[in-house]
Amino acid sequence: MSPVATALFLVLLLQLKHFVCDGLLQTKDMVNDKGYYGKPLGLLHAAIHGAGTLAVFAVTGYGWSTVLVFAALDFAIHYHVDYTKENIVRSNGWTVATPYFWWMIALDQFVHHMTYLAFVAYSQGLF
Repeated sequence: MSPVATALFLVLLLQLKHFVCDGLLQTKDMVNDKGYYGKPLGLLHAAIHGAGTLAVFAVTGYGWSTVLVFAALDFAIHYHVDYTKENIVRSNGWTVATPYFWWMIALDQFVHHMTYLAFVAYSQGLF
């Protein structure tokens, strides 16, 4: 597979992983816990993302050191981005009826997807 095809395939897999982990596998209780540092279900949500990233890079043939670093980084980054977003939203009293709520959701998702692009760029030797 060409480097461009490999990169696009990895992006596709990470986008699919994100859909499953942030959509299908995320519960209301996880959402509630994400704004409180160290709560089990917020940690579980981030761990599911880390496990998904581990699976993506493991099945595509990367070395275990790379796979484990990407999984740990995804866990840590995802956890802290979600925690920060939830706290900003809650402390300002923003709800689904507030434009700022949706801006924070969009920013949260943007940061997650930029994380995946950074993983792909690094895995392809771009930095």
